[in-house]
Amino acid sequence: MSAVGEHGDGPPRHPFDVVVVGSANADLVVRVERHPAPGETVLGSELAVHPGGKGANQAVAAARLGARVALLGRVGADQHGRLLRESLEHDGVDHGHLHDTPAASGIAMIAVGPQGDNSIIVAPGANARVTEGDVLQAAPLLRSAPVVSLQLEIPLPAVLAAARLARRAVVNLSPAAPVPDELLALCDPLVVNEHEAALLLGVPGEADRQAKSLLALGPRSVVITLGADGAVVAEDGAVHAVPSPRVAAVDTTGAGDAFTGALAWRLAVGEPLTAAAAFAARVGAAAVRRPGAQDSYPTMAEVEDL
Repeated sequence: MSAVGEHGDGPPRHPFDVVVVGSANADLVVRVERHPAPGETVLGSELAVHPGGKGANQAVAAARLGARVALLGRVGADQHGRLLRESLEHDGVDHGHLHDTPAASGIAMIAVGPQGDNSIIVAPGANARVTEGDVLQAAPLLRSAPVVSLQLEIPLPAVLAAARLARRAVVNLSPAAPVPDELLALCDPLVVNEHEAALLLGVPGEADRQAKSLLALGPRSVVITLGADGAVVAEDGAVHAVPSPRVAAVDTTGAGDAFTGALAWRLAVGEPLTAAAAFAARVGAAAVRRPGAQDSYPTMAEVEDL
């Protein structure tokens, strides 16, 4: 891909707006009338298999909106791995750094309730084989991108290595886990939901106070997603509330990834954080109107209609 504009003039263009370093899973989805209690069995719908994983989800979400995106990660040389590659290619995501691995592809088992709420269990599979070496081998790719998007469904050493190389690291600390201070200091922004914020801080609280407390831990900026209530953004000591359009939720699976992918893209093209978060909230709202994760992600035209 050329590093200049389409007609050879204009400012230099980066090969990719966003490089995502993260997971790719096959989502095994069952709809249930209610989530089971411990020890209980409930009947669900027929099993549906969709492409997913936080890394692949964020990559597809950004690409659907018009971003140039590459995904670095690992999948198994199996049926699910082929499904994941085909999905990425269909949406224009570069998967040249998605390595085949002698292990099963990652799997997410998802139960979706009647209100669109979900519970998820992830078996990492090949995602657990992503190494610091994989990241260092792709160092020129990461250094060239305005934004690198990261999550915690791959091993922490690989995440930290990618954040060190990134010009700007958007780090979604999901699933929530203890991370070194060095990684927190590289987050710009740190992206978490209310539950993840509470786990990181050790106590629940109001979102604006949580954002200030998280900012005090060292990240350059913080975004807390609030589902239907939008998000809270904290940077330079100030906190801003970002609303979300009101929609009828069908399935919230992957909505946070839609938000983060959209956020990363808008930051990559130079939008201020609060404006980028406001756009991302619209993308997340659009995503919950359809079932599935990647299948639900909107195009730019659909976001503008919303």
